[in-house]
Amino acid sequence: MKITVIGTGYVGLVSGTCLADVGNDVLCLDVDAEKIRILKEGGIPIFEPGLDAMVKANVDAGRLRFTTDVEEAVAHGLLQFIAVGTPPDEDGSADLQYVVAAARNVGRFMTGYKVVVDKSTVPVGTADKVQAALAEELAARGESIDYSVVSNPEFLKEGAALEDFMKPDRIVVGTEDPRAIDVMRELYAPFQRNHERLLVMDVRSAELTKYAANAMLATRISFMNELANLSERLGADIELVRKGIGSDPRIGFDFLYPGAGYGGSCFPKDVQALIRTAHAAGHDLKVLQAVEDANDAQKSVLTQKIVKRLGEDLSGKTIALWGLAFKPNTDDMREAPSRVLIADLLARGARVRAYDPVASHEAQRIFAGETRIDFVDKPMLAVQGADVLAIVTEWKEFRAPDFPAIKALLKTPAIFDGRNLYDPAVPRRAGLEYFAIGRL
Repeated sequence: MKITVIGTGYVGLVSGTCLADVGNDVLCLDVDAEKIRILKEGGIPIFEPGLDAMVKANVDAGRLRFTTDVEEAVAHGLLQFIAVGTPPDEDGSADLQYVVAAARNVGRFMTGYKVVVDKSTVPVGTADKVQAALAEELAARGESIDYSVVSNPEFLKEGAALEDFMKPDRIVVGTEDPRAIDVMRELYAPFQRNHERLLVMDVRSAELTKYAANAMLATRISFMNELANLSERLGADIELVRKGIGSDPRIGFDFLYPGAGYGGSCFPKDVQALIRTAHAAGHDLKVLQAVEDANDAQKSVLTQKIVKRLGEDLSGKTIALWGLAFKPNTDDMREAPSRVLIADLLARGARVRAYDPVASHEAQRIFAGETRIDFVDKPMLAVQGADVLAIVTEWKEFRAPDFPAIKALLKTPAIFDGRNLYDPAVPRRAGLEYFAIGRL
């Protein structure tokens, strides 16, 4: 099939590459000429394990190409995937200007039937806006050309996106157009040979499904963080509580890990957007508002623990920081808890010496001009001569450190673990003070 993917960000590049990998002819469009230059020269503008090799293999095979030419891109694909950004507006609602602009470009240049697919995460009612934009552009041209608008939300986890796309647990398709349903079934046939994963529903239900899924996962995280904070006050161990409730099959273990709060490009933005969508519809989502409030507060929990141990004034102190990305296997620092912790520490006069396997370059961009942050290329270099160590991201290489060496290098032998990586007894046996989230 001939497919156009509009937008070469995280969703667009992963989707386009995976669709090419099963034999489709994919052309990726982006108005950012620098992104397209990087892709044409063999680089990729994002970090995702395995993506660079898959992009190269499909480019070499001639199944994956990149362009800034809008007319060429619209002419290419029967399927026009809209995978542009939907950043939060000032009030937290999703900004749809790029989605609508992409739809207008399709309407401006299409000469035959197109299936226009919303792949971006968009609020309920976006398909109506896409439909209206297409109709307006065709009317302005005096053309009457058939098209279908489909909602096909993505469910990709950063760090495991290729696996999620190639082996999906569900494929949500929102449309009531039989012709579009047939096209989407043909498109996704290679991804569901084992069993049927395609869920066909109306457009608005499909749009809400994406937000509902992320909101549910965010709710589980904030709920566990609230329980972890309560556990500390009651003298309970949240890890034992987690095992006790997770063993109930109605609850399960996924997303029951307390920590320093959730971040990234999805959960914070989607929770806010769903709250705003409900508000616009005259309905308040009280549980989700509490989820967001709890998460905002949780991002300062490590700061509170450090201040309780070292004092409010951290002038002259150096805090070693392991982990900058909001989660492992990505360089994404959008809404990352590390950003709140760093800002808190700097505001109290501290210096920060940070290590992350892949996100240091992004942190350097975010904190450009801030002279009190040093970035190092090995975790133990961050610890050397620091006062204490704080852990914010659960990278695998942090799971089994040399605790006696850490104790020897720190001025104050204390670890503040925002991801509960260790059995508390292990670092304590090495003579370290160990402060985790809800652990005894």
